[in-house]
This record gives sequence, C-alpha cells and structure tokens, in this order.
Amino acid sequence: MLVTEGVVCGLAVAPVAAAWVGLASVTSDRPWLRAVVFAAAALPSYALFALALLAVTPLAIRLTGWRTPPNAALRVADVPWPILDWVRFMALIHVARLFAGSLVRGTPVWSLHLRLCGARIGRRVYVNSLAISDYNLLEFEDDVVIGAGVHLAGHTVEAGVVKTGTVHLGQGVTVGLDSIVEIDVDIGRGCQVGAMSFVPKHTRLREPGTYVGVPVSRLTPHGGSADT
Repeated sequence: MLVTEGVVCGLAVAPVAAAWVGLASVTSDRPWLRAVVFAAAALPSYALFALALLAVTPLAIRLTGWRTPPNAALRVADVPWPILDWVRFMALIHVARLFAGSLVRGTPVWSLHLRLCGARIGRRVYVNSLAISDYNLLEFEDDVVIGAGVHLAGHTVEAGVVKTGTVHLGQGVTVGLDSIVEIDVDIGRGCQVGAMSFVPKHTRLREPGTYVGVPVSRLTPHGGSADT
C-alpha cells in the first residue's frame, strides 16, 4: 500500500517538479527574479499537483483492482483479503480527498473523479462533500445534488464486522447538508432529504417528497410527517 501511494504521489508531483526545474533554469542568473517567480508559482503548482493526483488515483485503482466488496459481512479480526483490499482502496482515495478534494468539491471535476474511481454517476451531478467513500458501491442518477458535510458511504462497522451495501440516489434527488445516508439505501426519483437528517441502512424512499428527521420521515402537505 505504501509503495502504491508513493508511486501515485510521485507521478502527481512529477509535472510540478519538471515545471520548477524549468523555471529554475530560466532564472538561474537572476536570483531575485527566481524568488518572485517561485512565489507566484506556488499556488498554481499546488493546483497542478491536485489535478494530477485526481487523474492518477483512478488509474492506480484500475491497475490494482482494489474495491469495496459488495454486499459483504467481513470480520475485522479475521483480516481476510477482501478486508485488506478494502483498506488499501480507502487509503488510496483518502489521499486524493485530503490533498485535492477541497479544491474541486462541488464541481464537475469532483464528479468526474468519483466516476473514474468507480462510482456510477449521471449527468449534472454535484457532490459538495468529502465524506463520501466506497465509490464503486455508489450510483447517482442525473441531476443529483449532495450538500456540504453529507456522510454517505457503502460500508458500516458493527460489532467488529464490516458490512457493505450499495447506495442508489434516483434522478433529481437532493441530500441536504450534514445529513447521513447509510448502506443499502435506495432513494427514489424526486425525493429530497432535508438538512441534518438520518437515512438508516436498508431504507427505501419511494414516494417523491421531502424527507426530514432522525430517522427520516416524509413531510405531509399540512406540515406533519408520515411513515416512510
């Protein structure tokens, strides 16, 4: 895992290093100009590194085959190979989230990165959260919007057992900020999850409408709630 991470980060920093070597060569006889150029290039260099990291990480995932196993129940204490591959996968995508995600979250670039890493994402999908994981178990249809701070993952850990399940968001679904969506959840077309709400595992939200609360329930036309 450490070797793979080293290679990924090395490839991502390579274009930045090449650019800085070129700048150093051009300004070799003018130290004051070099200082100014390097200072001005610091932020663009980080942006270049971040974009390269977002591109190299999906390539590493494809080459290694690391994924979150679907519909699994694995004891952590047994340390089976699927657990190890899952840990490696989570570590790999975390590095990209940590160093690049904050720059591009909520943009088409972040959605493209998630898609390249295994998520099934439709058109005009905007994910403004970094608390998203297990990309290969996520399916977002067209026009989905995920707000800031939303925690949405394809795994949970219960009594020392890692359990996994897919998360499907239908067309036009919006998940409000700071909400939690657990595993094996299917939110149908036209459903809206309000801010700071909790969607428990195995939940099926079928009827279009607004769902709020802990756990969520559908708001009625008169402002009350109904069972989901």
